[in-house]
Amino acid sequence: MNKLALLLCSLVIAGITQNAIAADNDRTISATMPHGITVVAEEGILEPRSAGSYSLQLYAKNDPAYPYDQFITGLVRPRNGTLVEIKFADLTHDGKPEIIVITRYTGSGSFVTVDAFRVRQKSVQLLTSITGLDAKKDAIKALKNKLNSGR
Repeated sequence: MNKLALLLCSLVIAGITQNAIAADNDRTISATMPHGITVVAEEGILEPRSAGSYSLQLYAKNDPAYPYDQFITGLVRPRNGTLVEIKFADLTHDGKPEIIVITRYTGSGSFVTVDAFRVRQKSVQLLTSITGLDAKKDAIKALKNKLNSGR
């Protein structure tokens, strides 16, 4: 009887774990930069959806069957809300696109945080960030304005 109970408990736990992993698929977003680098942003897996952290990972252009085999670099940032989108734009007017990660606040969803990152060789660095931006505003334009006003 104990072996049967143990087996049943193991199956239930495995099923719950599998469902939890499947339910977290929407915590990851990805996009490919114009020159082929794959960018992945992923919410902290054990954190609440409303706040915590996200990781940003860059992968070199590779065989399409194995897009995540050549890790370049990454970092972890604080997060207020859920990941929404990754965009690319040349914010610094140097001919190289920056990575823009947008997170939407939970609740009304009327505000976002916009983080801009620059990629240099084998590193990624936070360039600037805007918190509490009206979600209806153009995030790229707001970032450009912020960068231009700081010069």
